[in-house]
Formats: sequence, C-alpha cells, structure tokens
Amino acid sequence: MLLKATLTVLAVFSMVGVAHAADNIEGPQYEVLASENGVELREYAPYLVAEVTVEAPSRSAASSLGFRPLAGYIFGGNTSRDEIAMTAPVTTQSSGTEIAMTAPVTTADTGAGLYTVHFTMPRKWTMDTLPVPNDPRVTLKEVPAEKRLAYRFVGVKAQDSIDRADAAILAYATRNDVAVSVTSMIAGYDGPRTPSGKRRWEVMRVVE
Repeated sequence: MLLKATLTVLAVFSMVGVAHAADNIEGPQYEVLASENGVELREYAPYLVAEVTVEAPSRSAASSLGFRPLAGYIFGGNTSRDEIAMTAPVTTQSSGTEIAMTAPVTTADTGAGLYTVHFTMPRKWTMDTLPVPNDPRVTLKEVPAEKRLAYRFVGVKAQDSIDRADAAILAYATRNDVAVSVTSMIAGYDGPRTPSGKRRWEVMRVVE
C-alpha cells in the first residue's frame, strides 16, 4: 500500500477533468464519478511520471529537494537533451508505499524520512519514447489507472485546512463504505507567483 500526500490543483470540465497549474499546462486525465459535500470520487487514467526518492526532515523539504533533479530532467538533463513540457501535478510521497514540472506535487510521510517526488509526463510520451535521465536518481514509471477521493480548497496550505479536507474525505469513505489508502496526498498546482490566498490545493486518498 502506498502512503500519499499530494499538493494539487485540478480543473473539472463537465464530468471529465484535467489537473493543471495553468490553462495551458497538461495534467492527468480523470472522470468524476460522484460528488458529495465537496468530495469527489474520481477515476484516473494511467499516466507516466519521472520520480526521485529523497531523504528529508519534512514533506516540504522533500518537495524542494526532489524538485531540482526532476526539473533538471525535464529541462534537458537527459540523453537526447529534449525539453519536456511542464504538466500538472508534481507529487511527493513517502517511500515504501504506493505512489500517485507537471501538476500536482504530492508528499507523504512514512516516518522513515524518505519521500518520493514525481512529475507527471505529457501524454504524447510513452515509456519507449521518453528520454533516459542523465541523473541516476531519476526513474521513469507508469502510474496505473486508479480511483481517488479528492477535496479541494483555495488559500494558504495550513495544516488545519489539510486536516479539514482529509476529514471530509474520511467521512465520505465511511458513509459510502469505500476503502481508502492509509495516508493522504496533498496536491498543489500554483507556483510562487500566485498570491498565497489564491493558491489551489487538494487532499486526496487512493481508493483501495
């Protein structure tokens, strides 16, 4: 089982959504299957990620440490020197669990101080066509199709906001008899130029 905490911003168009940090930023595709009290049950299509595992004292520190080698990869740090378009999200998760610049970024803590940070790859790439990373810490993988419960909020990424969102997800799971992952993801889609009060976040848990 993978433990996740993801910083994400997602947009929904009708019943099909694309996660994005800006209107021209690509992200994983998903369909909203149900919605209740701000919680969405989503079904995600498979997608590719570039990821790196780092040791850090906190989720935020892990995001910063993991971002650098991944950014190096998509900005030409690969065998063919290709630049790979930004997408959303970037995710960070603790190592030793299942994992979900692109957007979002996800982070989860297993208590061992190891986190996996990953960038979503644009859909035009396949495992056969993605360039090989120059940095041996960066690996490529496919995230399989999966369902998630998600709750979004706008503003400062305060712990109480995260806790309220996660509580709403757990309440939904209890009411609807849905089994979810042990830990949550926190997904963030907006960069530092976006005012803190307008930044978009999501808390998500994978449906087991």
